[in-house]
Amino acid sequence: MKDKQFSISKRLKSFVFALNGLKILMKDEHNSRIHFVISVLVIVASVLFGLNTYEWIAIIFSIGLVFTAEIINTAIENIADFLTTEHNQKIKIIKDLSAASVLISAFTAFAIGLIVFLPKIFE
Repeated sequence: MKDKQFSISKRLKSFVFALNGLKILMKDEHNSRIHFVISVLVIVASVLFGLNTYEWIAIIFSIGLVFTAEIINTAIENIADFLTTEHNQKIKIIKDLSAASVLISAFTAFAIGLIVFLPKIFE
């Protein structure tokens, strides 16, 4: 295989593709809009409570985890829908497992939020 030469324009195009993916996610996936609103509220609360560096790391990582799971879930669902529009038990299992990853990431983010914010609320 031939070595591909580094190209700044190709790297910039890859960012355009990724940003387009985020645009599609926000436009087409209702849950991503809910995640976005909650993320904004959590960031506002983080500023108001004056989180330390490690707490910010936990919050930012949690937000990223949920959005990453949502993006992967959406990609898997789109692939499955492309493959067949008919009911297929194997496709259902794949979609359910993919959706479960979003649920687990959201529960994880919620738990991290409780660990970070509850002590500050009760102070």
